[in-house]
Amino acid sequence: MKLRKVSLLLLIIFILSGCAVEDKQVSFYNQKQIDRSSKVTLAYLPAESYQLSIAAIGDLLIHGRVYDAARIADGFDFMPMVNEVKDYLTNVDIATANQETMIGGEAFGLSTYPQFNSPHEVGDMVKELGIDIVTLANNHTLDRGEQVIYSALDYWDKLGVLYTGSYRDQDDRDHIRVIERNNIAVSFLGYSYGTNGIPVPTGKDYLINLIDQEQIAKDIAKAKEISDVVVMHLHFGDEYIRMPNMFQQELVQYVVDQGVDIVFGHHPHVL
Repeated sequence: MKLRKVSLLLLIIFILSGCAVEDKQVSFYNQKQIDRSSKVTLAYLPAESYQLSIAAIGDLLIHGRVYDAARIADGFDFMPMVNEVKDYLTNVDIATANQETMIGGEAFGLSTYPQFNSPHEVGDMVKELGIDIVTLANNHTLDRGEQVIYSALDYWDKLGVLYTGSYRDQDDRDHIRVIERNNIAVSFLGYSYGTNGIPVPTGKDYLINLIDQEQIAKDIAKAKEISDVVVMHLHFGDEYIRMPNMFQQELVQYVVDQGVDIVFGHHPHVL
């Protein structure tokens, strides 16, 4: 970890299930204390200072009426729905999103609640909004099976948008995503409470990061070794309930104690 002060500006925007903006200033200090004499005179090395702004949006949960409204002659155009928040996302250093539906594309048949598959053009919208990384770990990750997941991951790769929380294989899962801006390295992790009862295929736990405290602790330790700031997406809580439940509070405290700097929570669809 570098000897520096990192200032983070967090901007959180909720779209499709509401819209709000919140600003926070968070400071992280890492200063080395030196004992230079028997009189216990303390001196502090000057800390280099870097600043970074992060924006987060979600939940991007694409119901049928949403993609029907975006339909155009040769596909879909979702940008008119989100143009008003674009400036908030393109004017920050890093933008992240909870992409709650897989963008498997029309080849697999589009579908809505309760098992979603969304158009590739949702990814085009996310890219145009300036999103750098999406989290894909949520209760709808396995809705339409492995092939839809692989198709979605292929499209994110084509767009140059990083993803976390769902992966192609174990090697892909073991590769923690890190974005560096302004001399600050930021790692991203994402986990979900469950899959709506859909079983994870045997031997393919990499398809979705489920909340497992032991595994989470290992991931955090690895992320801390390769980054200055650790950001975690947690898909958990009770839908439409505005206050965090005890499980959420205890889990967030646990991951913070392990070294996570920022937690973005989603799933309830309310502020």
